[in-house]
Amino acid sequence: MPREPKPSSFPAIRGALTFYQVASIITGVMLLLLLAEMILKYSPLHVELFAGGSGGFLWFAPVLVGPGCEWYSLFVPGGLGCDLESAGDGVNVSLSILVGHGWFYVVYLFACFRIWSLMRWRFGRFIALALGGIVPLLSFFMEARVAREVKAYLASRESESHDLAEHSTLTRQNPTAS
Repeated sequence: MPREPKPSSFPAIRGALTFYQVASIITGVMLLLLLAEMILKYSPLHVELFAGGSGGFLWFAPVLVGPGCEWYSLFVPGGLGCDLESAGDGVNVSLSILVGHGWFYVVYLFACFRIWSLMRWRFGRFIALALGGIVPLLSFFMEARVAREVKAYLASRESESHDLAEHSTLTRQNPTAS
């Protein structure tokens, strides 16, 4: 049976929950943007989003596909010799989304670790939380579920401690009442 969080850690748990909720939503949005970018790049459209350069403010540049590139090349380690080269100039927004999600996933993992360790959950729960940052839409469902569970847990523990404190106060005032 896992240990329960100490009442003294409840304020830290609330802060960790807020941090987790924000990180979860940002990570989920970044993952959806990354998914859209991957679909545009690896689908028959073969385009990437660029900012600035010769195409204007925001524009799609073609991705030059080398020989040996098939739809399944993305799922094979090494890509079967598939070479993709972007023909755009300016800031590669698609690449920025990829890098941004990767770095923010590290922040998301820290948020997951913090709420997991403060709540003293089992390790499998940490793995489920971590998957929220790599499975599209899962972070939104996990965020809602975790927030609901943590808030309910804190409310129940605080009402229990309030009832115990009230009972001990009554017992001290009237020792014959039990």
